[in-house]
Amino acid sequence: MVMGDLVQRTDLLVIGAGPGGYAAAFRAADLGMDVTMVDSAGRAGGVCLFSGCIPSKTFLHLTELITDADRAQTMGVRFGPPQIDLPAMRAWRDKVVDDFAKGLDTLGRKRGVQLLRGRAVFDSADGVRLHDAEISRITFGHCILATGSRPLSFPGAANRSGGRIMDATGALALEEIPRTLLVLGAGYVGLELGTVYAALGSAVTLVEMTDDLLPGVDRDLAAPLRQRLETRFAAMHFNTRVTTLDQTADAVNAAFGGDHAPAPQAFDKVLVAIGRRPNSDALGLEKTGVTLDDNGFVRVDEGMRTSDPRILAVGDVAGGLMLAHKASREGKVAAEVIAGQPSAFDARAIPAVVYTDPQIAWCGLTETEARRTGRPVLIQRFPWKFSGRAATMGAPEGLTKLLVDPDSRRILGMGIVGRHTEGLISEAVLAIEMGALVDDLALSIHPHPTLSETEGEVAEIFLGSATHMLTK
Repeated sequence: MVMGDLVQRTDLLVIGAGPGGYAAAFRAADLGMDVTMVDSAGRAGGVCLFSGCIPSKTFLHLTELITDADRAQTMGVRFGPPQIDLPAMRAWRDKVVDDFAKGLDTLGRKRGVQLLRGRAVFDSADGVRLHDAEISRITFGHCILATGSRPLSFPGAANRSGGRIMDATGALALEEIPRTLLVLGAGYVGLELGTVYAALGSAVTLVEMTDDLLPGVDRDLAAPLRQRLETRFAAMHFNTRVTTLDQTADAVNAAFGGDHAPAPQAFDKVLVAIGRRPNSDALGLEKTGVTLDDNGFVRVDEGMRTSDPRILAVGDVAGGLMLAHKASREGKVAAEVIAGQPSAFDARAIPAVVYTDPQIAWCGLTETEARRTGRPVLIQRFPWKFSGRAATMGAPEGLTKLLVDPDSRRILGMGIVGRHTEGLISEAVLAIEMGALVDDLALSIHPHPTLSETEGEVAEIFLGSATHMLTK
């Protein structure tokens, strides 16, 4: 210890203030612990709030309004062309983010959680040194790593603020609407942000290395979205890779590889959405007993414990699905484990949502996973062309899909593509977690006319009692 260092002791140190970190800190404080949370931004919320989930959904909501106004023309209501005011859109995004951040700050303060701005680096198994902070060092009884992840860059082409090659953070800055935009990667980030820019007027070209969008997602769910994007995007190229990106003052020159690769082309801007890597480096973990896997993720057990008895890890840095709600649940589990409660992360159904138009949501077992593992499963599908509510919304391309165990009749998984699936999927999550039978879902009365009826009707197909479909 250097003379003059200001050292602090805490029961629990949380490194990172994103959804996993602040959920852990708040839960630990509720359980009576003295909690200190350290984050380089000095505010709770993390990437999700400041440059991810919330800003993107703010713009996607506006995109839905533009899309719905266009769709309404076929229903007899006509609006003029949208007038895009980028400063006002950015101001609305900032207000949404700032209001939520203020709420988190208030919740943390009222719980007695100390939030420090700084960068924490382990110098021992029970202490960290803080950089760019008023306090020099913190020792702890326990520590929870919640340092998240960061976007992968295209090799040799770093994403620069204000540059023509962007990651998701740069795209959400919404500095301008490029005339042409190249999107690398057909995962949820590329598709969501590509949808935003296409609605605002950009000619979007999508490039994906695999043979379809949303790799790993059931094809039944991805097909309607692909069909829609073929009319919204300027071009989509699958089984194609970008070989070079050459940024100049006026454009980014892209070259492509693959059997059906397009000719080289210049774009105003490029969005790189090819994945994320864990923020497990530069933390000084070599000074602890924490171990990493080959991809840099922290190894944890069902109680979020690492191989060091003092340290736990949650969220993206611990691997698995990189979703804010998963991180939040893991954060609560970690806090409860430290408090001595019998807690474990044992979720049977983690919902995932892609906020495109149409939306895609799924939870539990997917048909892709069932086929890969050879697990027997019964599958039924309810097309939304038979849904009265979908018809009133002009959204008949939707589909609700249910997977059931053939022996026990328990619900194993559900996938939905269509409007408002972000809310619909929660009924399936509860059913799977409660061990519900397909009979339970079928015999639960759903209001008419609603999209939730499609969940009841797909279950009724198993019973042979569906009203709006002929069943075998």
